[in-house]
This record gives sequence, structure tokens and C-alpha cells, in this order.
Amino acid sequence: MTSTLLAFVPVAALLVVTPGPDMALVTKNALDRGRPAALATAFGIEAGLLVWTAASVLGIVTVLRSSEVAFTVLKLGGAAYLVYLGVTAFLSLRSPPAAAEPAPRPGRGSPFRQGLLSNVFNPKIAIFFTSFIPQFVTPGPSAVVESLVLAGVFLAMGLAWLCGFALFASTAGALLRRPVAHRVLTVATGCVLIAFGVALAFDLR
Repeated sequence: MTSTLLAFVPVAALLVVTPGPDMALVTKNALDRGRPAALATAFGIEAGLLVWTAASVLGIVTVLRSSEVAFTVLKLGGAAYLVYLGVTAFLSLRSPPAAAEPAPRPGRGSPFRQGLLSNVFNPKIAIFFTSFIPQFVTPGPSAVVESLVLAGVFLAMGLAWLCGFALFASTAGALLRRPVAHRVLTVATGCVLIAFGVALAFDLR
């Protein structure tokens, strides 16, 4: 197992730090709502990955991959949600940036729920758990245990990275709360989220 981890960790680390919709969403909430919201988003994202881990173990992911209709519905739902999050970034420009860090607001638009749903509705993560991790697993009785260990390592790495990035983004956001800088960064993150949503919608399986 040690040799497997030595091969898995560097590749997984590269995937973890690669910019994507997760980092864009953390940045959006860091700018709009401060450090607590950014951290809550990171935890929500990891909770979504945990859901996919459980689904992979239960075999739901395999069923999803074999069903074109289910995969497409989930993909379009995820794309629509990313676009929605991007649009909300633009809508947030109607209010001036806060001088102090606001606390995360509970309810439908809570940062944790945003992070959770953005991952639960992303079928590409299902492909990751059924295509990437098995490459490092030795077939046999211990395959399930090895898969869970590797998934746990990936989740831990992702959590550490996103929490660190959330702290960085919220600190940078506090230093860049001047109206012009705030608007530019908000527009940029909104465009990125919408772009990822559109790309997901038109991405071939």
C-alpha cells in the first residue's frame, strides 16, 4: 500500500491544486461574504465529494455511468447550477462590498450548501471515482479497502488545499475591497463559474 500511495499522492495533488469551479466558488464567496463563508464553501465541497465516495462504494456511480439519460440529466443540472452561481455573483454587484467580514447566511444560498450542490450535481466526479482511483488499486479482496483509503487521502488533500485557499482568498479579499477591484474580481469569478457551467453542459461524455 505504501508504494501505491507514493504513486497516487503526487498525481492527486496535481489534480487538487488545478483551478476549477471549486476554487472559483470559494473565491466568489470569499469576496462577497468573507472568511467564514469561504471556509463553509470549502467544507461543503468536500461534503459533496464524500457523497460521491459513498455512492461509489454502493455502486450507484457505476449505474450512473451506464445510464446515458441519468448522466445527461445530472450533467445539465450541474451546469445550470454553476451558471446560476455565476449569475448571483453579478447580482451581488448591486450592493457595495462590506467593510467587515459578514457571517455566512443560513438557508438556500448558504455557502456550505452551494459547495455541496456544486459537487453533487457534477457527474465528472463520478467518472473520477470510477476511472482515476481504480488505476492505483490492486484487483482482489482488498480492492474496496484500498479504494476507500485512496479516496480518503484525496478528500484530506482537497480539504487542506481548499481551506488554505479559502484563507488566502478571504485575506486577499479584505485587502481588495476597494469598489473597482471588488467589481473586477467579482465579474471575473462570475464569468469563470458561467464558463465552467457552459463547458460542462456541452462536454461530451
